[in-house]
Amino acid sequence: MKGKKILAAALALSLVFGMAFASAACGKKESSSGSTTDKATEGSTENKTEGTTEGTDPGGDKETSLDFVKKLGNGINLGNTMEAYGARDKGTGLAVKVYETSWGQPETTKEMIQGMKKAGFDTIRVPVAWTNAMDYEKGDYKIADAYLDRVGQIIEWAIEADMYVIVNDHWDGGWWGMFGSATQETRDTAMKMYTEMWKQITEKYKDYDEHLILESANEELGRSLNDNTNKLAADSGSLTETECYETTNKINQTFVDLVRASGGKNADRYLLIAGYNTNINDTCNDKFVMPTDTAQGKLMVSVHYYDPWNYCGSDDQADWGIKSEYEAMNRELAKLTKFTDKGFGVIIGEYGALPTSGGEYKKNMLAYFTNLLDNCDKYNLCPVLWDRSDFYSKKDCKVADDGLASLFAERAREKEAAKDESEMLAEIDKRMADAIENAPKEREKETVDPNEVEATAWIMWNGGNMSYSVGDKYNPGDCAAGLEATDVKVDGAGTYTVGLDFTKTEGGKASSVTFSALAVAYGEDLYPGYSIEIKEVLLNGEPYTLTAKPYTASDDKHCTRVNLINEWVSSLPEDAHCADGDLTDAAPVIIDKTTFVNIETLQITFDYVAPEN
Repeated sequence: MKGKKILAAALALSLVFGMAFASAACGKKESSSGSTTDKATEGSTENKTEGTTEGTDPGGDKETSLDFVKKLGNGINLGNTMEAYGARDKGTGLAVKVYETSWGQPETTKEMIQGMKKAGFDTIRVPVAWTNAMDYEKGDYKIADAYLDRVGQIIEWAIEADMYVIVNDHWDGGWWGMFGSATQETRDTAMKMYTEMWKQITEKYKDYDEHLILESANEELGRSLNDNTNKLAADSGSLTETECYETTNKINQTFVDLVRASGGKNADRYLLIAGYNTNINDTCNDKFVMPTDTAQGKLMVSVHYYDPWNYCGSDDQADWGIKSEYEAMNRELAKLTKFTDKGFGVIIGEYGALPTSGGEYKKNMLAYFTNLLDNCDKYNLCPVLWDRSDFYSKKDCKVADDGLASLFAERAREKEAAKDESEMLAEIDKRMADAIENAPKEREKETVDPNEVEATAWIMWNGGNMSYSVGDKYNPGDCAAGLEATDVKVDGAGTYTVGLDFTKTEGGKASSVTFSALAVAYGEDLYPGYSIEIKEVLLNGEPYTLTAKPYTASDDKHCTRVNLINEWVSSLPEDAHCADGDLTDAAPVIIDKTTFVNIETLQITFDYVAPEN
């Protein structure tokens, strides 16, 4: 997830991740070698996924990444900590503590990490924003020694606690968008910056043993290469989808080559390769190619899982656990056998059903986590919980919820290694089957009194540092300063026009779009079965041609919506419909992100069409 600060704008951006993320998990077992660190003592579908000959990564008779994943057990993120970015505007030479705590987290302590291990977590992922301590805008790619030392201290504490440690370069202020610049010079600068960054990281930590895992990126390898929110990437957005895949593959290959050439224990260190958008479907696409590697059996792939996002990351869906949701999770995680069948270990670097904006746990959260971890055991995936003191209390150094505390304790590597594997897997299969058998077919719909609500049409928006009423609950208070919205009351079939005017905002425009949808609040309650048929889109006053056919659907069974751009939806929902009944060319992305830029005004006229009797 980008940023993960979960301010209104970050939540709005993430709302669409329903990936998903756009857009958000798995793994387990076996005992570790028990060593601490050498530094302390010495100093399905047929694919052409590459890695070694014939697209597999078997590793011969040696331990492979599939074996290694079992050692990683159950994982947790040190979220909103070393990747926090809010203080960087004050400069790159501040005390590390200022950056580390700028998103509201306390300073990390040895006791916190020891508590994580005691709670049943065998792996800790440390997201890092290295440019907090790098004056890269001026062409200076030197990472401050104090920042490298602080991350090194966290690594040391984790290894002392017999944990494995994943270190990456996270969202990091969105500099990754430089790869999508329209200017070749900027693209070259991005690659130089990436390589200079990793040269320093690999040099600093090259003497750690296998307990340290390096990860090539976070969620940025993919469509975020076209992100133009960073000032050095203002002209970003030039890459096609195919070019985004090609650039992702190039970056990942560069990462592997650089680490292997850096000396020390990096020559055969286990490496984690960021998937495309870290989205399961996108990463399983044949356009995503695992790097080749001189070290056999040492590559793993990273994806994230926050499906469905309306439940996991927003307040829109309060509950989870109907049959179709269990089946969707099982079906999605099973796709990762594409990589495990070829010998690549898989880490779900982030997963979670995050608390509501009011801090409350989601209903049926324990069932969600249990089924997800069962899938991880079933397919030998390593799950790494996304946590910002949401589940693990850094103050008390323990998991706050008793049910989750028991679940995580039982999934610890040591506990699972002591079990008979065949018996454990049989129990998991039965529990997963029973869960589907006993799950309700449909969720009980929240009762709405038609006399107490009204239908309002509006445009959800997130992008270019602008946000307006993102989410299925109409909320005009979620509005960027200066943005003017034209929302309309809907009173049945007819033609309506809605709009957004960015000209009075700071900068006078939205530079880009990340997510947008045309919605009708309480449309499902007041006008069930109606379709939204877009007649005209005006971008800056000029007609805009849609790239695909819109479809009408509802995530929460109350709000009716049409996605303009929702890149984290991988297939049409079951309730998708349109007035003519033909969904052949329908898609959740109906605009071209590369041309939908510098938006001053957006106006949409649509017909609200009643269903045929």
